[in-house]
Amino acid sequence: MADDPLSKIHQLCRDIPAAHDDLAAHAALAATLVGAEICSVMLVNGEGENARMSIAASHGPLTQEAAATLVARGEGLAGQVFANGTSMLVDDILASPYAVMARRPAAPGRSLMLAPIRIEDRVAGTLTASCGTAKGCFDEQDLALLETVALFVGRAVQMRQMRGILASRFTQLALAQELQGTAAKIVYQKPDHVARLLARSFYREMARAGFDSNQIVQAASEIIAQLNASLARHSARDGRK
Repeated sequence: MADDPLSKIHQLCRDIPAAHDDLAAHAALAATLVGAEICSVMLVNGEGENARMSIAASHGPLTQEAAATLVARGEGLAGQVFANGTSMLVDDILASPYAVMARRPAAPGRSLMLAPIRIEDRVAGTLTASCGTAKGCFDEQDLALLETVALFVGRAVQMRQMRGILASRFTQLALAQELQGTAAKIVYQKPDHVARLLARSFYREMARAGFDSNQIVQAASEIIAQLNASLARHSARDGRK
């Protein structure tokens, strides 16, 4: 692949449509464009002080510790980008004011950059790229490319949610009823917010249909049982890998 900016922009325009709403594909594309060893997508869940970011997709050898990390606003480099919405480029983390935040200080590739993932007027997550041994430090051109991919990641997150909403008539009705007469948009809602809306709608519809408290509790227990069964199946598959 040629290293000039026009060739990289051409590759981005060619490959983004194929990535569609696959966040892992976007992470892989970003890694290829900027020469990163690891690229990860973190998305926000929760509201206000309870908001936390976690890994939603990644490309490259991400550690289990990193994959399970929850990041609060202002916490670490990703938390700072989440808080202020400004991209960050670090030539060498060990030679920077952020040295104490280095997760892998012994690794040869210590250059990294982060870009905010925006949806409408808010930061919905971060896109992070870490340099590998085959490349030197990232530069401003690399950061510009990462920021561009981050814009598409925001669109991909919206597309994923809208696809799920359109596939569920119950979700469509619940959101329409909850947001009726308000200035809120159905274009994108935080997943935890949608979950609470659905739970309230589920309760109201069952109560309206004449189910008593015990029957509603039984229905909620069935949802928990289905979730536990799904988690058990996933754990069993992971254990066989």
